[in-house]
Amino acid sequence: MDCSVSNALPKPKAISVNGVTIPREAIAQEVQNHPADKPIQAWQAAARALVVRELLLQEAVRLGIETEPLVDPDGRRETAEEAAMRVLIEREVKTPEPDEAACRRFYEQNLQRFRTGDLYEAAHILIAAPRDDQAARTAARTSAEAILATVKADPHTFADMASNHSACSTSAADGGRLGQVSRGQTVAEFDAVLARMQPGEMTIAETRYGCHVVRMDRRAEGQTLPFELAKERISGYLAASVEHRALAQYISILAGRAEIMGISLAATDTPLVQ
Repeated sequence: MDCSVSNALPKPKAISVNGVTIPREAIAQEVQNHPADKPIQAWQAAARALVVRELLLQEAVRLGIETEPLVDPDGRRETAEEAAMRVLIEREVKTPEPDEAACRRFYEQNLQRFRTGDLYEAAHILIAAPRDDQAARTAARTSAEAILATVKADPHTFADMASNHSACSTSAADGGRLGQVSRGQTVAEFDAVLARMQPGEMTIAETRYGCHVVRMDRRAEGQTLPFELAKERISGYLAASVEHRALAQYISILAGRAEIMGISLAATDTPLVQ
């Protein structure tokens, strides 16, 4: 083995903003605030956040910003640097408040966001079959159709059929009942069948797990939240979105005027100020 060859990763480049170096120790400490799939990604995100912080602090000094740190209701006090960045952003990053027309337009274009999900009470009997075994799926379909014919002829037999034939051990022990479920709680194929069914109806649903004999017991349609109740939430969301874009643009302007060495801010469109 050639011990003269090192297996260590190359050290990251020194990072600086207008000649002010961002210490590696500071980046290592900041990493905990930027979880990522790979350590290098967390390191880069932490470095960018500290570069943004340094850009803002240098601009606050250039503009001569001085302010008293605030104290929150829990007694936590801002640092002098946090106070300077806050006042800088408040002074330099102006964003308009969304008016009612903008809020209503967002509401009408995103009605699904303001609708509570449908609720179903249903029961099923699962005849299991692997999705890639066509012979097994054909046999499962045949069995499901026979069971469906039986339970339609005598609905009182559903619980016994579930207990004796269903591969879903949890629901089989309770007569096939799934309890109350909402959209998204079951696989998409099953969801789609439930959405079409009415109380008292029985049918067959094919999913990745096999064939299900499904009985709809009750359903409660979702309701759309009125605009008047959603307006405040929409206004807050739109205001935050505009502030986010305005802050990103402002930081981009500062970065364009600065000499940043060792890393590029172009890799992120949401520079975070910690």
